[in-house]
Amino acid sequence: MVTSLRPAPDASYEFLADGGEMGGRIAAFDWAATSAGPIENWPNSLRTITAYVVHCPVPLVMLWGEDGVMIYNDAYSEFAGERHPKLLGSKVREGWPEVADFNDNVMKVGLAGGTLAYRNHVLSLDRTGTGVFEDVWLNLDYSPVYGDDGRPAGVLAIVFEITDAVKAEQALRQSEARLRFLDALGKTTASSIDPAEILAATTEMLAAELGASNCAYADMDEDQDGFTIRGDWARKGIPSIVGHYQLADFGELAVGKLSAGLPLVISDNEAELPPHEAATFAAIGIRATVCMPLVKDGRLTALMAAHHDQPHAWTPEEIALIHEVTDRSWAHVERAATAVELRHTAEQLRELNVALETRAVERTAALEQSLIQFRLLVQGVTDYAIYMLDPTGIVSSWNAGAERIKGYAPDEIVGRHFSAFYAPEDRERGEPVRALETAREHGRFLAEGWRIRKDGSRFRASVVIDAIHDDDGKLIGFAKITRDVTEREEAQRELELAREALFQSQKIEAIGQLTGGIAHDFNNLLMAIMSGLALLRKRVPDDPQIMRLIDNSVQAAERGAALTQRMLAFARRQELKAERIDVAQLVTGMRELIQRAIGPEWQIDIDFPPGLAEVSADVNQLEMALLNLAVNARDAMPDGGDVCIRAEACEVVAQQGELPPGRYVRLSVIDHGTGMSADTLTRATEPFFTTKGIGKGTGLGLSMIHGFARQIGGTLELESVENEGTSAHIWLPVAGSEAAWPTLPAEDVEPATGDYLLILAVDDDPLVLMNTAALLEDLGHTVIEAESGVQALAQLDERPEIGMLITDQAMPGMTGSQLIEAVRERRPGLPIILATGYGETPADDAARVLRLNKPFNQAALQRAVAEAVLERS
Repeated sequence: MVTSLRPAPDASYEFLADGGEMGGRIAAFDWAATSAGPIENWPNSLRTITAYVVHCPVPLVMLWGEDGVMIYNDAYSEFAGERHPKLLGSKVREGWPEVADFNDNVMKVGLAGGTLAYRNHVLSLDRTGTGVFEDVWLNLDYSPVYGDDGRPAGVLAIVFEITDAVKAEQALRQSEARLRFLDALGKTTASSIDPAEILAATTEMLAAELGASNCAYADMDEDQDGFTIRGDWARKGIPSIVGHYQLADFGELAVGKLSAGLPLVISDNEAELPPHEAATFAAIGIRATVCMPLVKDGRLTALMAAHHDQPHAWTPEEIALIHEVTDRSWAHVERAATAVELRHTAEQLRELNVALETRAVERTAALEQSLIQFRLLVQGVTDYAIYMLDPTGIVSSWNAGAERIKGYAPDEIVGRHFSAFYAPEDRERGEPVRALETAREHGRFLAEGWRIRKDGSRFRASVVIDAIHDDDGKLIGFAKITRDVTEREEAQRELELAREALFQSQKIEAIGQLTGGIAHDFNNLLMAIMSGLALLRKRVPDDPQIMRLIDNSVQAAERGAALTQRMLAFARRQELKAERIDVAQLVTGMRELIQRAIGPEWQIDIDFPPGLAEVSADVNQLEMALLNLAVNARDAMPDGGDVCIRAEACEVVAQQGELPPGRYVRLSVIDHGTGMSADTLTRATEPFFTTKGIGKGTGLGLSMIHGFARQIGGTLELESVENEGTSAHIWLPVAGSEAAWPTLPAEDVEPATGDYLLILAVDDDPLVLMNTAALLEDLGHTVIEAESGVQALAQLDERPEIGMLITDQAMPGMTGSQLIEAVRERRPGLPIILATGYGETPADDAARVLRLNKPFNQAALQRAVAEAVLERS
């Protein structure tokens, strides 16, 4: 079984890391065969929600696209049973064909932006894949998930199965109903000495309890050759059934079962009867019947029958009830018959008294046995606290379930008042007294609330208190049943947390898209400003004051360009680039920015040892991580304080957690604020976990820093003590030969020398296009301008002398990558430069095309032209 996913060389799979079995299966699955497409091309929205799904402990399944392609986590795979793993990547209506209409409605509502919620919803599912269906009770929640374009792109389903709880509750209710019926039947027949009256009452009550058309009884002849049907059938409008019948008419099989004391079960004239015998029953109106024999001393004495005039499948519980009623009814009949016969003489009366006393003893013994069995049944229940209270609320009995749930042994609680289970504030409000008064007045009290265990912990309880009366109607006590529903409350809380996490995920994704779009537009504006200033500097008089103004404007534009790069990094639209970084120099350069971000009430204390080695990292991501940790330190000290930034050289000799052996610089941000508890510290780097309250944090800051640090070969380490402070350490690997030196832009541009080119420049922004052309023409080249890919291809076909293509990436109608592919087919050897503001190009294009990052100056443009010509020469 796949239990974890080793990060692939391609960053496309990073979001599935540590995603359990399903994280590995999703990474290995051939998504190109589905409408979701290859995983390398998945949009950010699909990656984000898939990462959330595989890391969530709640059973989740995402139905992506109009087809509802199924992507789910480990918890859902357990629910799917033997249908897993075939469900992965399948269309939902094909994966669960038995509920296709239901899921069609789910997809229709979800893709329209709506939500659905079902509670105690039953579906008939085949989870074995063998055609065997079972009723499954579920709590279901469906919410839309949004694509990169801001429109619903799929549906997220949260699936909680509650089948076991529902069936247990049904069985308990059925058992209680059966006990109440038998008690009522005994009270009705106990005072009668008329056999016909006893049997009439029995058959009528049994028919009502079973929901049968009617019930009847039959006396067997002395020679057992026949029987006479009696009972209420004549009163039901079918008197032809009442009368004498020969037992042989019902066939050998039926007679054999009844004589052996076995019930004869008939369902729609098919079960347990050959055709000619079934016809005999059909002739007297029987469609579904249970004939229950009474055998005494080896003789078939009587029959009790329950009848349906429509097809009916008898359950074992119904057959058992008929058997119990048959035995009890004929015992009453025998008692009544004996009482009538003994009326004639005193001797018979004395014998009757003896018989009645004997029967009373037997009944007492039977009652005691029943009570013992009932006590054993109650005592064996461990999921419910079942106990008795006297009329004042004193505990008089205690079962194993009560001991398990509340923690008291019987000798610790019997004799004490049940108000001990209530919280002090509830006792002060008189809740225990109100509960007993309600049960005394209305017969029953139902409620949910918090109760106290012996150890002082609280649990959520569902409580039922029933008043118990004797035969004279006098209150003799209360029966109390308590169920621990804390897990249900916890499941509801987890559901709310899952919904909030989904909301935060979608919100941060939307912010990232907005930030990336704004930064991209600012890149184009800065491109126009910087190139215009560079050309202006060459054309204005050599006046020192004018030069200073132009230089100040260039510096401001370059600072704006650095800001847009940070915005693009936040939006994850910038390539991760490993550079050699002097940490002390970087932090010192950021000091003013950090101070503005946290405010004047917090003092920044920077301490770095001399000679600290350079590290290998992405400079923009490291700046973002440092700024994020500084803001966290500020939030932990609401009344102000010192934010300490430290660094030290460290060496790891053996594997240390996530860190492989090697040399590192440990960059630390330290505060002396509120700190974190042990539980909070354990969960601090979990995605979406935050302690800042709703609307004050996304819960993604530390998880993003942790992911960045791991991606560059380091890690994030947190140390915290509650009310003392927190230290956040970023372990940065020392730079080796593979790390690149930062490229510094040239201050001046030498006049171009050598051959000049006819260059085709393509950009949908007129300002950028005009300034790019101006920079190239200033270098001596001739430029043809095109505002779209279509115009560019037309110019290329008309002008074979074009010697180079410089194109933007993000253009309507045809992207730069698509234009490059078309040009490669026409002119395979043509030098091409892709000028773009962020790394949104496919990975294969990035490896084949020379990139020029926006905004660029004239020197960078000149170098790119020279490199492109050199590559194609």
